[in-house]
Amino acid sequence: MAAVLEPLPSLPLARVRLAPHSALPRRIDGAWWPRSRDLLVELPLLIGMLPRRWGHITAVDVNTEMWPMSPGRMLVANHVVRLRRSAGSRGRHTISLLSNGRDRRDLLVVPPELDAADAEPLMAAAAVGAR
Repeated sequence: MAAVLEPLPSLPLARVRLAPHSALPRRIDGAWWPRSRDLLVELPLLIGMLPRRWGHITAVDVNTEMWPMSPGRMLVANHVVRLRRSAGSRGRHTISLLSNGRDRRDLLVVPPELDAADAEPLMAAAAVGAR
């Protein structure tokens, strides 16, 4: 009797739009539209989609209003990523990604509850990259 092989379920891809590479600093480097508010599920998908030139992400700053439940650190692709939570002035809908303690990239976080008609224009505007 031949075994029937089921295809492995694929992980969803992160919904990310990044601004074009530029030597000039930007206020926003792109947008991220997570599917849920579960940072343990969503953050590894996001980090996995980032370009190599952004370097190894070592820390992430998240807003406590957007991400109320998050650990102090997590393992992503066999690397520890520190999570820093704040209610800071950077905004509820921003996440900061720090690589190797030097470079910082800020992404607009589109709330997962938004439908595509509302989320897509926000993603497109953020990908243009405000300077």
